[in-house]
Amino acid sequence: MSEPVDVDPADGRSESASQRADRNWADILQELRVTQTGTQIISGFLLTILFQQRFGELDGFQVGFYLVLVVLAAACTALGLAPVALHRQLFRHHEKVETVAIANRLLRATLALVALLTSGVVFFVFDVLLGPVVGAIVGGVVLAMLVVLLYVFPRATLGRVSR
Repeated sequence: MSEPVDVDPADGRSESASQRADRNWADILQELRVTQTGTQIISGFLLTILFQQRFGELDGFQVGFYLVLVVLAAACTALGLAPVALHRQLFRHHEKVETVAIANRLLRATLALVALLTSGVVFFVFDVLLGPVVGAIVGGVVLAMLVVLLYVFPRATLGRVSR
């Protein structure tokens, strides 16, 4: 029996394509666990708001925005679960490389939605407590920070290490 071919001899790892796919899948699962925990905490927070006495004092915009946040939280949860469902469907069909590629795209979409959800929750809280102008400023700053941390910084780092 021959030795498995190293999929990328320049990366410092001696692994076959299957071993790499397994490692990448494990990495994705860890990242999904982190995003799911954050999403669950935010979802729980959103669900408790509905049962607070002050909820009845919200204006029409705030109620509508709240409902958008609930839908975003549900979408984050669904996107976070999709790779697991995909893996269950493709399990034992020798499609790990394809599963990893699709899960990577789903996780990227999840991160984008989590950024929108997080900044939206910040906007909502500040809007209810201090007004829409403060909410827009603080929510915008949080969104900008998340774009930098979740998109710009990783891309800049990749550009720097790829040279």
